[in-house]
Amino acid sequence: MNFYNNMHPYYCGIDLHARLLYVCIIDNTGLILVHKKIKDEPEALLKLLKPYIGDIVVGVECMHCWYWVADFCKENTIDFILGHALYMKAIHGGKAKNDKIDSYKIAKLIRGGNFPLAYVYDKDMRATRDLLRRRTKIVRHGADLKAHVANTASQYNLPAHNVNLKNVCDREKMRYYFPDPVVQRSINLNMAILDCYHNELKPLEHYIEQMAKQHNPVHLNILQTINGIGRILALTIIYEIGDINRFSSVQKFASYSRLVKCKAESAGKTYGTQAIKLAMHISNGLFPKPLHCYCVIIITPINTLKNYKSE
Repeated sequence: MNFYNNMHPYYCGIDLHARLLYVCIIDNTGLILVHKKIKDEPEALLKLLKPYIGDIVVGVECMHCWYWVADFCKENTIDFILGHALYMKAIHGGKAKNDKIDSYKIAKLIRGGNFPLAYVYDKDMRATRDLLRRRTKIVRHGADLKAHVANTASQYNLPAHNVNLKNVCDREKMRYYFPDPVVQRSINLNMAILDCYHNELKPLEHYIEQMAKQHNPVHLNILQTINGIGRILALTIIYEIGDINRFSSVQKFASYSRLVKCKAESAGKTYGTQAIKLAMHISNGLFPKPLHCYCVIIITPINTLKNYKSE
């Protein structure tokens, strides 16, 4: 866990919502200067922050609509930090909780050096990462539909269909498999959705691969030389990690990927491990060895070069 420790004359905590912001600005003594609810408009936010630009840092909790605030701060040369949502438990620990209190607590966390940092993902690759994540959800939904077909056959004690539903001809066979017309209508719905997914996924994967060749062609080629990493896994690793140069060592990357378990100890006794819920998106379902190979191949030469330059 990394905390933001830089000192500034002013600190701004924003409780961010889809259609409004609650902004709290305090100085380095903790005095509240601004505490106001505004609309989610860049002009309104700029009006509040303009007197402090150059001397202020803005922090928000990582939730689905932080993109525009990060881009706004970058355009106006305002320091921006993103808070790790699961680590920011201090916001939810009081008796009362509302937008006004939350924005003040965020500002206080920043000022006190207790603001847990999340990675501010690069704007150029952000949309492609979201597109790849959406592709993953669609693939998983397709697997659920196929499982539903198999479970329905078992439910009505029909023989196993022994077909691969990724093939068009096998999906056609399943359109006439169930004697009950209502059950068959349910299965036909699955087949129609799978047909749509089949038509869309291949062009989508090709499009994402072409984007990756623009964003990071070297790492894309390196990843696919590692045993166990194919095209989709290589794309997932590239877009979920972002800039791998942000890791100073292989150990830090392994910890970030949750390949290293952290002990929970107290009074000399071990109570197991922690941070299981914080597992990074890409390590969910990946084998540790391919991921470790990637960080060794990429990060180790970078560190060697840095040490060589420093000497």
